[in-house]
Amino acid sequence: MQGFPLATSGQAIGLLGGSFDPAHEGHVRITSEALKRFGLDQVWWLVTPGNPLKIRQPASLSDRLAAAGKIMRHPRVRVTALEAQLGTRRTADTITVLRSIYPGVRFVWLMGADNLAQLHEWGNWRAIMEQVPVGVFARPGDRISARTSVAAQIYRADRLNGSDAQLLGQAEAPAWAYVNIPMSELSSTEIRASGRWTGGKGSA
Repeated sequence: MQGFPLATSGQAIGLLGGSFDPAHEGHVRITSEALKRFGLDQVWWLVTPGNPLKIRQPASLSDRLAAAGKIMRHPRVRVTALEAQLGTRRTADTITVLRSIYPGVRFVWLMGADNLAQLHEWGNWRAIMEQVPVGVFARPGDRISARTSVAAQIYRADRLNGSDAQLLGQAEAPAWAYVNIPMSELSSTEIRASGRWTGGKGSA
């Protein structure tokens, strides 16, 4: 298992979680935009363990980590298995533990607009918004549902608009920014269906 990534007090670190089954160019694009648009020093990919409650399990964690490491090559991006190392399952818990391990580091949670639309269904979701700033990326077909979501309405006064999104990495929670970027409609589901991903044995 990989060691813990390095970060120093005052740095702004974006956290992008997911199964990455498999990682693809859409993830790479989100990550590159996050570094530029939200004033981040690093982005850490949190490749999650399998969810025992789901019928379809992802490829092995080692295969997904290996494939992610091949496609995401950037000096300020780290591909990690932190949730497996920490033993956390809920995003709110992962953030809580990371903040205790890295005092002074400013974490920012990153997600697509589709996740913002359903954030209120996540376990202890308000703890996410109250602990760290959140950066949201528009994805095709999800813009209206995200902007009218429960989370967006409750925290509408805490949204950073326009060029203020660049300040997200240094903002105090609750704070969130919503940015529209050219997004690939490529998805991990489509890659699996096409047969191009075979758990690390095929193309990622």
